[in-house]
This record gives sequence, C-alpha cells and structure tokens, in this order.
Amino acid sequence: MAPLGRLLGLLMAACFTFCLSHQNRKEFALTNPEKSSTKETERKETKAEEELDAEVLEVFHPTHEWQALRPGQAVPAGSYVRLNLQTGEREAKLQYEDKFRNNLKGKRLNINTNTYTSQDLKSALAKFKEGAEMESSKEDKARQAEVKRLFRPIEELKKDFDELNVVIETDMQIMVRLINKFNSTSSSLEEKIAALFDLEYYVHQMDNAQDLLSFGGLQVVINGLNSTEPLVKEYAAFVLGAAFSSNPKVQVEAIEGGALQKLLVILATEQPLTAKKKVLFALCSLLRHFPYAQRQFLKLGGLQVLRSLVQEKGTEVLAVRVITLLYDLVTEKMFAEEEAELTQETSPEKLQQYRQVHLLPGLREQGWCEITARLLALPEHDAREKVLQTLGVLLTTCQDRYRQDPQLSRTLASLQAEYQTLASLELQDGEDEGYFRELLGSVDSLLKELR
Repeated sequence: MAPLGRLLGLLMAACFTFCLSHQNRKEFALTNPEKSSTKETERKETKAEEELDAEVLEVFHPTHEWQALRPGQAVPAGSYVRLNLQTGEREAKLQYEDKFRNNLKGKRLNINTNTYTSQDLKSALAKFKEGAEMESSKEDKARQAEVKRLFRPIEELKKDFDELNVVIETDMQIMVRLINKFNSTSSSLEEKIAALFDLEYYVHQMDNAQDLLSFGGLQVVINGLNSTEPLVKEYAAFVLGAAFSSNPKVQVEAIEGGALQKLLVILATEQPLTAKKKVLFALCSLLRHFPYAQRQFLKLGGLQVLRSLVQEKGTEVLAVRVITLLYDLVTEKMFAEEEAELTQETSPEKLQQYRQVHLLPGLREQGWCEITARLLALPEHDAREKVLQTLGVLLTTCQDRYRQDPQLSRTLASLQAEYQTLASLELQDGEDEGYFRELLGSVDSLLKELR
C-alpha cells in the first residue's frame, strides 16, 4: 500500500503542475496582444504628430458665415469653431468684433515654433529701428535743404540790408528808439504822438511790456500823463492801458510809479472826451485782477471821481464803461472768494487782499444804487443789458433802496412790456433763446426780487 500511495501522490502533483502551467499561457495569450496594440497605436499617433509639426499648414480664412474646415487647415485665434452634427464636419467663422480685422490675406501660417528664435527677432527689430532712423535722417536732411532753398540766413540778409542802408532792429531796440523819440525835447508834437502810437502796438505783447520796465520806458510814458497837451495824455494812456492788461509785473510798477493818481486826476478835471476814454481804458486795465490797486483806488476817492464823471452831460458812453467796470470788480471779488472756498486754488495772500477791498459798502455809501438805477433809462439795448447785470449784483446791497424807488419800478415795468413784444417776435422767427428773451428774463427776475 505504501508504494501505491506514493505513486498516487506523484500523479496528483504532476496534474496540478500541468494545469497551472496551462492557465498562465492563457493569461499571456489574452493580455499581451492588447499591450502590443496600444504601443503600436501610440507610435502611429506620435509619427502623425511629428509629420503634422513638420509641415506648414494652410490658413483657413474665416468670414461671418459658417464654413467647413478641411483637414490640416489652421484656424486663426479667436474664431468660433463648431461641429456640425448633421454633416459631421467641423465649421468655423469670425467673431463679431473681428469684422474689420481680417488681415490674413492669402498668407500661410507656419506653426513650427522653431522657425524664429528670440535672437532672430531682436536682430530684425534692430534692423527695423536702423531703417526708421535712416529714413528719418533722410527726411530731416531733405527738409533742411528745402528750408535753405526757400530762406536765406540772417547774416546774409543783414549784409544786404547794410548795403541798402537798412538796419534790422529787435522789438527792444525799436521800443528804445520810440521812447527816445517821445522823450526828446526836439521832437514835434506829431512825432511824439506817432512814437506813442507805434509803441502801443509793441507793448500789447506781455514780454515787450515787461522789457519796457528794464530801461525806464514805462515811467517815461507815465510822466507823459502830466503833459499839457491833451493828445499826449490821450496816447500815453493808450500805451499804458495796453501795457497794464493782464500783466501783473507792469501793474505793480505802475502803482509804484504813481500812475493811478495821475489817471484819476485827468478823469476829475476838464479834458476832451476822447482823452477821458483812453484814460478810463488805462484805469480799467490797471484795476482788473489787481486787488491791491483796487484798494488804493478806493482810498484815493476813485468812486467819487467816477460818480462825477457819469453825471456829466454828454458822457453816456463813459457811464456805460464805468458801470461795466464796477460790475467786473464786484463779480471778480465774489468769484475769488467762492473759488477759495471750493478749490483752495486762490493764494491766501491774494484772498486777503480781496477781503480788504470794501467795494460794495463804498458803492452804497457813494450813491451808486441810485445812479445805476437811473442809467436803466438809456435807449441802447446793450447799455441796458450792462445796467441790468450791475443791478443784479448790487441787489443784496441795494435792495431796500430799490424797493423805495418808484421810478425804478416804473422803468422795469416799461422794459418788461417792451421786451415781451420783442421776445414774441423772436419766437415767431424761430429763436427760442434770443437776445431779447434773455433781457426779459433779467427784468422779470429783478421785478420778482423787488416785490
């Protein structure tokens, strides 16, 4: 029995070994072909990608309509791409914002990123800059050659003028010559007036007016206000008015040179109307945007001088200019104080100077409330407009006096009826915001405030 048992055990072991070996071969036969197929597919795809990378793709030119894409076409960035489920084809079109930006005109897109290196791009950019500089240099040379062809150098012109006994003068030299001509005792009255007339043309420029200070010319002209000749006073004031205008440096020198006192003296004395017009022009140019001069004007009795001026017979033209000056000075101070509160752009020193100008109390005290109301009877619409504006800015100061003035109420009522008719005619002509409608609005506003 023992040998038989050993034999049976060997048979069972052999059968088990055979079965196990057969099972391993089955597993190998089921899995190994799959791995081999996967590797082969990967090799094919890699090869296809390498072939795709190596070729230059044809660029697809999108429009605003869907178009079918052919295999191998490159689609510009930003295009819409979809898969048509009915045909199974890919389609593309432009985005709406690219309507006018299709710049790919028949070009081919090379997607090989190794075509240009960074060094190639830098080199191309450097050449582009060099080309632009060379082109710019050529244009500059051509322009310079054209200028030389059209214009001659100043040295050559001076030589030609010297031969013709003609001297080229700068503005400074001309002004010095004119001042010397005016200040010369040997010059006739006509020569002095001509010198002042020519000088006025040059001092309109701010730099020339300041150059007039450097050689004492401004003081010479200021002293001309003391002349006994009315024409000299008139044209000297004409020059000063042009030099003072919006020129703080000249304004300061004029105050220190006594120009304000001399101007007020001429206005307060009997002089021709033409001379007073020019003197009033110079006074307005000196006072505007110069609070220190305005304060000196009040101290010297300037309001009294102007009051006497507008009350003279035949000075209606001057009266309108005086009213305009007062309106400008009042509004200038108001705007400066408002600007300082809102933006802090006005300098503290200048703001303090404006606060020292007590113009409105002076106007009330000197009777300008009543004077302004009387000027509303002037026949010209332009003059009435300026008077209405001044009445408006004086309303807070003079309201009680306006309400007690029956003549002012009658004048305003008359103007209201007149401008209602004129405004209606404007509306018939199709002017919704006409000149007379604005005047009617000013009159209505004053009547409303005085009720």
